[in-house]
Amino acid sequence: MAAELGPATGSVYVDAAHLARLEFRARGLSFVAPAPVSSILSGNHASRLRGRGLNFEEIRGYLPGDDIRHLDWKVSLRTGKPQIRAYTEERDRPLLVVVDQRMSMFFGSSRAFKSVVAAEAAALAVWMGFAAGDRVGGVIFNDSSVVPVRPLRSRTRIKTLFGTIARMNHALHANSAARTNYSQLDDALEGVLQLAGHDYLVCIMSDFAGAGERTRQLLRQLARHNDVIATMIFDPLWQRMPDHRALVVSEGQLQVELRIQNERVRAPLASLFSGRTAEVAELLRSSGVPLMALSTDEPTVEQVRRLFGERARPSAGSGI
Repeated sequence: MAAELGPATGSVYVDAAHLARLEFRARGLSFVAPAPVSSILSGNHASRLRGRGLNFEEIRGYLPGDDIRHLDWKVSLRTGKPQIRAYTEERDRPLLVVVDQRMSMFFGSSRAFKSVVAAEAAALAVWMGFAAGDRVGGVIFNDSSVVPVRPLRSRTRIKTLFGTIARMNHALHANSAARTNYSQLDDALEGVLQLAGHDYLVCIMSDFAGAGERTRQLLRQLARHNDVIATMIFDPLWQRMPDHRALVVSEGQLQVELRIQNERVRAPLASLFSGRTAEVAELLRSSGVPLMALSTDEPTVEQVRRLFGERARPSAGSGI
């Protein structure tokens, strides 16, 4: 579906240069930053994210302040002195962004299209991972193709990733003959399973159109050995549908005018979309995957900053 906005980059479309510039806006943001109460990483969510793995380094004598859970009792009894199994944090945790650029994402009622918010959120995640020293890659999909980009710690790889996102993003337009392929979400997740081994961080940016039982199974399978975060992109129009005008929506060549000033039209539509949103949200929660939501009517950076928290940083420029 599509609604008319201005042609500016960052509203209807994104290009690779726009996504690259978000590196500066991602400074201070981190998946491991101290998180505020409102963060997706706080409270019950904290235990669901494994963070980086640990590598065994050595057995050494106990020092004040060491975690007693790392005491090696067999060695301690044999030597007669408390001995600790010392670990170091893995320096590399590969990151995969899963970016939805289907026709269902080509919708926006105010600031930006869902497809744009998904691309911006993915770019921020990429820069956060890259700044932490991680390899970055992704799985980008639209209604006809799923493109895997293997993770690598390389600006060239990031350029390839952003180029793929931008190319699919610019292929979206109101006159497209494409129809939303609801099974493509699951195909993309199966592609992620082919790339992700163990201890990956997988960030999914989608409206989750077409999500069902198979989606739940794939998410559970992914989350068994990896950290997975589901980012649901939504447009607030369906939450506060206006009562004073008609709404023209389009998917491919079909265009429909919804006279939502008529209560008999507006009320069922509002109920349908709010009900579907709640259904998808419950499906994601039941998969055991942390869920956060990003709206199309507020700058992406500001929302991510609230959800993940940030370290102290210099003041930034204007919002996206």
